[in-house]
Amino acid sequence: MEGAVPTADVSAFRECFSLAWKNPFVLRLAFSAGIGGLLFGYDTGVISGALLYIRDDFKEVDRKTYLQESIVSMAVAGAIVGAAIGGWLNDRYGRKTALLIADFLFLIGAVIMASSNGPPLLIVGRVFVGFGVGMASMTAPLYISEASPAKIRGALVSLNGFLITGGQFLSYLINLAFTKAPGTWRWMLGVAGLPAVLQFVLMFFLPESPRWLYRKGREGEAEAILKKIYSANEVEEEIQALKESIESENQIKGTSGKITYSELWKTKTVRRGLIAGVGLQVFQQFVGINTVMYYSPTIFQLAGIASNETALLLSLVTAGLNAMGSIVSIYWIDRTGRKKLLVISLFGVIISLGLLAGIFYNTTTHSPAVTPTTTSQFKNYTCPDYSSAINTNGWDCMKCLKASDSGCGFCASATNKLFPGECLISNDTTKDSCHGEHRLWYTRGCPSKTGWLALIGLALYIISFSPGMGTVPWIVNSEIYPLRYRGVCGGIAATANWISNLIVAQSFLSLTNAIGTPWTFLMFGVISVVALFFVLICVPETKGLHIEDVEKMLELRALHFKFWEKSSDIVDKSQSA
Repeated sequence: MEGAVPTADVSAFRECFSLAWKNPFVLRLAFSAGIGGLLFGYDTGVISGALLYIRDDFKEVDRKTYLQESIVSMAVAGAIVGAAIGGWLNDRYGRKTALLIADFLFLIGAVIMASSNGPPLLIVGRVFVGFGVGMASMTAPLYISEASPAKIRGALVSLNGFLITGGQFLSYLINLAFTKAPGTWRWMLGVAGLPAVLQFVLMFFLPESPRWLYRKGREGEAEAILKKIYSANEVEEEIQALKESIESENQIKGTSGKITYSELWKTKTVRRGLIAGVGLQVFQQFVGINTVMYYSPTIFQLAGIASNETALLLSLVTAGLNAMGSIVSIYWIDRTGRKKLLVISLFGVIISLGLLAGIFYNTTTHSPAVTPTTTSQFKNYTCPDYSSAINTNGWDCMKCLKASDSGCGFCASATNKLFPGECLISNDTTKDSCHGEHRLWYTRGCPSKTGWLALIGLALYIISFSPGMGTVPWIVNSEIYPLRYRGVCGGIAATANWISNLIVAQSFLSLTNAIGTPWTFLMFGVISVVALFFVLICVPETKGLHIEDVEKMLELRALHFKFWEKSSDIVDKSQSA
């Protein structure tokens, strides 16, 4: 055990921010590593806006849903590989080296994307960005966790979560800034290389994780760094506790033995930690967060917002709320605890997903009808499916847009967008002509008087998700594993997160086309209910515990139905047993 179990309360929040003048070295370590979270967040957010303009530049992307999903999800596929390799890199070469490599890969990807001449090269650039994001996503919280005093560890790792959401907010600002610039989406994607360069420079001059150094036999370097992190009356105790932890680990497993997957599963504390850590990462994605972050402008268009610029502006609101939620997490994480925050978060997520399902059900079932009469200038541009239909009485805007074989769009009434409009072939000519008559042109969603409620539903979802499910899974995974297994297990959990992310990103648009938007959000709501029960049963409370103390709690029991019971009580029981 590294010292006694501290009491975490609101003072941890104040102490975290007092580091700016008391111990700026710790804050500098956390911020520099946390830029990896900024990379993660920027890439997540920027593609949602860039995709609107990529579709305009490359017509095959606009026509083929699988190309849109591939451009989004190939970064996720790269992140899966990056996270898997990142676990090995972290254990073999250290946390700092892994972050530097991640920055280099991200920069290469940004340059390729900005200079791409078509979807294939764009996808290659997305893969390289994914490599970097995957490595950074699991390394940044690990580095921060290992370089943080236990009392404020949650708050400092939450700083990484704040930079993730801050990166998403920044990406929407960048998207809006370049909406009128030539080569719109190229600027949006190319600017992504700047945070990578910044982190590379900052990390180059910072030390390696002290715990990693100690485990590699570089005690002198590790002790020098720990003396900068802890106060004079704490540092000797921390050094001695770390030394005992490493010696105990080496006696059990040997100093240089290779870690095998069978060993991970057979070791009770590691197995229980992996179930909780991997489960949280999977559910973080399967409750639907990255459908909101990758496709939020598209979701607003599905709700009846016709303009690209308006959809991006509304997405900026959700991104801003996401960043605010991360600030809430920094305040509450070491006061309320990880588990309670997860439970409260999931309750809000379930309610908001039910609301979104109802909003989109109303939007899709009450869309404007298609007028049987066509204005003279559109006579030669009527949607072929509509023209050939035997009975057009049942045609409305939604049916018009689903005539995908022909690629049709809906030109709303000039009098009122909710009145009957025209179903036309979707191309630049009809779009410009429709706009020329001061009418709204729809290709992805239909006019609706309740569509604006989608903003409220998404806002409630983000407010609920961000402080809990948004940041806590990364915090738990940075502190739940024994030191020997931390890099490998963190890599496994991050890989599970990115695989789940890929499944959601690759299937969202296809699901909305196949079963409809309301049923897609309802499905995410059902998964959120399952996630709530998983948290109540399988996830331990780690608030205020030193990393080595978490082992004792996992050793004591696997299931924890009473989520309000203090984790320190559990550790005290194990110590007195």
